[in-house]
Amino acid sequence: MIMATRELELSYIDYPLGNENNDSGVAKQLILEGLDCANCAAKIEREVQRVPGVKWATVDFLSRKLALEIETNIDMPAIIEKIEGIVKRIEPDVRVIHKGHQHGLDRQGQGDNHFRQQIIKLITGGTLFALALILNLGHELELALFLLSYAIVGSSVVVRALQGIGRGQVFSEHFLMSVATIGAFIIGEYPEGVGVMLFYLVGEMFQDRAVDQSRQSISSLMDIRPDYANLKVADQLHRVAPQDVAIGDIIVIKPGEKVPLDGQVLEGTSMVDTSALTGESLPRQLEAGQEVLSGFINTNGLLTVQVTKSYGESTVARILDLVENASSRKAPTEDFITKFARYYTPAVVFAALALAVIPPLFVPGALFSDWVYRALVFLVISCPCALVISIPLGFFGGIGAASKKGILVKGGNYLEALNYVETVVFDKTGTLTKGIFEVSAIHGSPGYTDAQVLEFAAHAESYSNHPIAVSILKAYDNAVDQSRIENYEEIAGQGIKITVAGRDVLVGNTRLMTGHNIQYQPLDIIGTIVYVAVDGQYAGCIVIADQVKEDAAQAINDLKSLGVKQTIMLTGDIAGVGNKIGTQLGLDQVYTELLPADKVHQFELLEKNKSAKGKLLYVGDGINDAPVLARADIGVAMGGLGSDAAIEAADIVIMNDEPSKVATAIKIAHRTRQIVYQNITLALGIKLIVLVLGALGMATMWGAVFADTGVALLAVFNSMRIIKSNNI
Repeated sequence: MIMATRELELSYIDYPLGNENNDSGVAKQLILEGLDCANCAAKIEREVQRVPGVKWATVDFLSRKLALEIETNIDMPAIIEKIEGIVKRIEPDVRVIHKGHQHGLDRQGQGDNHFRQQIIKLITGGTLFALALILNLGHELELALFLLSYAIVGSSVVVRALQGIGRGQVFSEHFLMSVATIGAFIIGEYPEGVGVMLFYLVGEMFQDRAVDQSRQSISSLMDIRPDYANLKVADQLHRVAPQDVAIGDIIVIKPGEKVPLDGQVLEGTSMVDTSALTGESLPRQLEAGQEVLSGFINTNGLLTVQVTKSYGESTVARILDLVENASSRKAPTEDFITKFARYYTPAVVFAALALAVIPPLFVPGALFSDWVYRALVFLVISCPCALVISIPLGFFGGIGAASKKGILVKGGNYLEALNYVETVVFDKTGTLTKGIFEVSAIHGSPGYTDAQVLEFAAHAESYSNHPIAVSILKAYDNAVDQSRIENYEEIAGQGIKITVAGRDVLVGNTRLMTGHNIQYQPLDIIGTIVYVAVDGQYAGCIVIADQVKEDAAQAINDLKSLGVKQTIMLTGDIAGVGNKIGTQLGLDQVYTELLPADKVHQFELLEKNKSAKGKLLYVGDGINDAPVLARADIGVAMGGLGSDAAIEAADIVIMNDEPSKVATAIKIAHRTRQIVYQNITLALGIKLIVLVLGALGMATMWGAVFADTGVALLAVFNSMRIIKSNNI
């Protein structure tokens, strides 16, 4: 791959990478600005891994990041200096600049200038090439034009090949192209020597453009980074960086602006667009007293907000960190391809050498020039860039597609693991149900209306902060005159006894009714039942239930249609409620009345029964389910629009709390795997075909160049289909 001779900025920052084996090291992140060669990225990764003191390292070519973990008590500046040396050695023409230093050129403008220079080289070299082909100028003048054209379009490649040889890096793409095209000149194939370099240049230009477009398409999905905040000081508004706003400060969000920091609305009412975080287009209404999260977009009203989190801890900063660094956890397929490419290129080079030398020596009538030409075809095709670039781009596209749906996947390894899920285990409260207790029904007995039953219960519960009491008072929706209440008595484990306007009222469970010899009518229904008795007579009951989420049944059906063998629920709720919900949703197994430790134990029993390749996925709310989330092969948390515990504990975070998004994530994983396998088949298949045809003398260098740069370009466009797809 032709690498632009561009400035490479190397900056480093502390980065809590969350490596599974991170026990005592210091995590760092290096940003390699201007890194445009996938094969070079792989070389940098290999060499950094060998640096003493580096526990592990991985380069993400697409986001141009090097994530690594360094042993404690190691001289950090010395490690960084060694890494700088590696970068300079592999890319000697670049300038290494630490973050914070002044940058002399605008990067986007720099990239555009480079592209314009390449266009000028292509037009000039192409014109000379065309003149040499069309005009009958005689051998010497024709050769001069071909050489001049070659010097214009290919000199940088030859120079970089020589520099690589000087550093001991023989098997580079520059070396392969240089040997192949110079060899073509030696055997008298001048047009092919120049034409192949021209074709190669065109292919690389389009490939670089395609990769840049793919980067922009993926990054635009999470274009939620706020540019500024309107800080209110006295009666004045000051536009400042979000990082400069402190907890407790007051900010103002105008219509059309991004919410820069998490906070609580003090004044104003407005509709906000939450799609950047949740993937849902339906706007939410905010008013005074409600929480607002950074990353929302204010659509119509003016909001005055008190900041509750600093920028570094805000929802938008943490989500950006997750999405931008997801590619640092490579999938097994990516690691395999990187290792394969490392051995593939030298193998093809030695095969080309054997092809050039052995047949002319042992095959009667074989011409040395014919077999050298075939060997040159081998050299052109052996560049591994199509393989190295297409696989991570596929996973990067899958992670981007998931982000578009409000699903944050923390790494390509988790995305690939979703393909092997055979058991999905759900928590109940907050996962399959809304986690909000509401009055779902009121049943008055003869002589009492539903309104009277609710009024008596509301007076009895008016002194309590229990969720059941809160739900009854919310349903009553009237002020309770506590001056009417006398003889308030709370009976532990049973309920409440009071006198209201001279009438004795009992509100509680079945034990309260039985203990006072009340003849009540028990109900067999999902939920918590609060019984009410007045003056020793049964008055009715109130059913309080945690509502099942609208898409919970769809989630179970979708998972089964995707081939998931078992769907299981673990809950601390009583058996009656848990089993009824399990039946309602069509779950295969339900385990009830479990404490957090019991959930872990039950989960471990389930884990013993999975197959060798099968994965066990757990879906919880990310707070009380943290032990099981950490134990699972894949932990999926209901993010609750940015729950800190969910984001920290899980491998995948669903930002809008919809359990059906678990099936969506698996569908995206299947689609990603399909496209990644297509890319592998495309790259290896076409290369193998052209290699065989070249060995048989049936392929030209033009075909070999297509098998290299053309296939890489096709793989890039194929990968982008993941993120462009709307039917997942």
